[in-house]
Amino acid sequence: MDLPHDAVLLRIFTSVSDRYDTDPLYGAIVAKARDMQLAGATVLRGTLGFGHSTKLHQPHLFPLAQDLPIVVEIVDAEDKINAFLPVLDEMMESGLVTLEKAKVLQYGRHRAGLTQRIKEHLLGHPHRSTQA
Repeated sequence: MDLPHDAVLLRIFTSVSDRYDTDPLYGAIVAKARDMQLAGATVLRGTLGFGHSTKLHQPHLFPLAQDLPIVVEIVDAEDKINAFLPVLDEMMESGLVTLEKAKVLQYGRHRAGLTQRIKEHLLGHPHRSTQA
C-alpha cells in the first residue's frame, strides 16, 4: 500500500438512455477520461432511482425501453479533475455531478512478499502453529 494521498472523487449521475452524439453518455465519459489519462473510472448501474424530474428510473419489461440510473465515478488529483470538468460540461445535457475530497490508499498488483505467500500456501503454511 502506498501512503494515503489527497484526491477528488468526481461522481456523475446520469441514465442509460442519456447520449453523447450517438454513444451512451457514460461510455463517452469513460473514454474521454481515459484519453485525458485520468487515473481510472468506474460505471455503476442502478436498479432504481429518480432525479430532478421525479420520474422513476426502473427496470422495464422491454430491455430497449429501460432507463436505469447510472453513476460514473472518477478519482484523481484535484488538478486533473478540474481539467476534466470543462470537457464534461460540453458532454452533459442533464444529470448531476458531485465533487468530494477523498483520501486515497492505492494498492498495486505486485505486492511485496507475493512469492513467499505462494510458497507458504503450497507448502501448507509451515510457520503456523498446529495446536488447537
